[in-house]
Amino acid sequence: MIVVAENGFKSENNDFKMGDVEYEMVELLRRLSINRPVAYTLTCLSKGEEISSQCIEMVSGLRQPEVSIAMRYLLENNWIDMREEKKNLGKGRPVKLYKLTVPMETIINTIEENVMAESRTVLQNIERLKSLS
Repeated sequence: MIVVAENGFKSENNDFKMGDVEYEMVELLRRLSINRPVAYTLTCLSKGEEISSQCIEMVSGLRQPEVSIAMRYLLENNWIDMREEKKNLGKGRPVKLYKLTVPMETIINTIEENVMAESRTVLQNIERLKSLS
């Protein structure tokens, strides 16, 4: 069972929990047209600690394919690093661990630049429509 922490993530046996600040962060990312899996995954990674994809699934409520898609997007943008760690018993697939490679501020600045560029394009289209009418 995942219990919501009052003051952000708590680390107990690599068990992260989300609080009000993290849920607000997800909501703000969603309002900026960041898809749900990426918003939750970024929020889970935002504390700068290494975290497993399974932990992200449990904390966020995302399914494994959603986390994989989000990780692919984050890797393509060079925002995260991934490493594999063998399980203690040596059987089964290694656990994938992820960590941000850039500060959240840099990621937010990139999102801001993308939103501003998109807004400029929309305004140019509106102006063109005005000139055509």
